[in-house]
Amino acid sequence: MEFAIMAELMSFELVSPERLLLDLQVAHVVVPGSEGEFGVLPGHAPLMSTLRPGLISVYEDEQKPPQVFFLKGGFVEVNSEGLVVLAEDTIDPESIDRAQLEQDIKNSMEDLSLAKDALELERAEKRLAWMKPLQEILKH
Repeated sequence: MEFAIMAELMSFELVSPERLLLDLQVAHVVVPGSEGEFGVLPGHAPLMSTLRPGLISVYEDEQKPPQVFFLKGGFVEVNSEGLVVLAEDTIDPESIDRAQLEQDIKNSMEDLSLAKDALELERAEKRLAWMKPLQEILKH
């Protein structure tokens, strides 16, 4: 007699300021927490965390490759039903023009050195805070 084992799933939402990006039942999610990457499986203890710029990997099925997105930062809440990621912004790593990213980093570095006030300095620092981690990820 054969029994089909159904994998336990949990609710997952990926939300940006503009819209709901994903609303799925998933087996596993790996998020870039502010203290390091961590995985969330069904039944995970409740928690809230800030997210640093990095990759989020969404496994709808453990047997298939994950959907991967780059997050500029945000927050994650894990509860009894699953998790919600509130992302500052997301980028599909496959859509990145590496040469353009390198130029944008150079421009932001120049903006940083030429900043005339605290606001210009903050803007340049904020751009570099997500562009440099994205550049490092794309090198691998």
